[in-house]
Amino acid sequence: MTAPAPILVGQVGPFFWLRVEGKGSFQNSVQVKRCFQTMIDKGERHFVVDLERCPIMDSTFLGTLTGAAMNLREKGEGEVSVVNVNTRNQQLLCSLGLDHILDVDTDGTKHSAERREVCAELGTCTEPASSSKQEQAEHVLEAHEALTKANDKNASRFKDVIDFLEKEVRAHAAV
Repeated sequence: MTAPAPILVGQVGPFFWLRVEGKGSFQNSVQVKRCFQTMIDKGERHFVVDLERCPIMDSTFLGTLTGAAMNLREKGEGEVSVVNVNTRNQQLLCSLGLDHILDVDTDGTKHSAERREVCAELGTCTEPASSSKQEQAEHVLEAHEALTKANDKNASRFKDVIDFLEKEVRAHAAV
C-alpha cells in the first residue's frame, strides 16, 4: 500500500486552508477529520479545501469533508469551501449531491486573493495520521453515514458498505 498523500494546512486570511497533496482517501481522511475537529473546537468556522493537487477522492474522504460541513451547519455557522476542483472531482461531488452541502467553486473565482498567498502560508498537518483498526473502521462508517445523510439517494449507493462496516465495528468492539 502506498503512503497517504500529505495534507498541508494553515491560516490564510480569514480561512483555515487544507491542501491535499495527492489522492484524498481513507488513508489520510482520519488526519483531515482530526484537523477539522481541532480547528472547530478552537472556534474556526471558515474552511477551504484546496484540491489543486488532488486528482481524485474516495468515498471515505468525501464523507469526511461532508461530515465537517454538516457539523458546522449544526452549529449554525461556518462553511467548507472546495476550490481548484478538477472535472473528475467535480463530477464526484455533484453526483453524490455534495455540492449542496459543500461550497464548491465551479468557476474558479472563489477566494482568488487567498489562492495567491497560499503556498507561503501552508505547513504539514501535525494531526496524527495513523489510527487503530477499530478507529479506522468507525471513521469509515461515519464518513459513509454522512454521505447518506447529505443526500437520500446515497443510501442505496452505500448500503452494502455501511452494513459491512457496522458488522466490522461490532466485531472489533467485541474483541
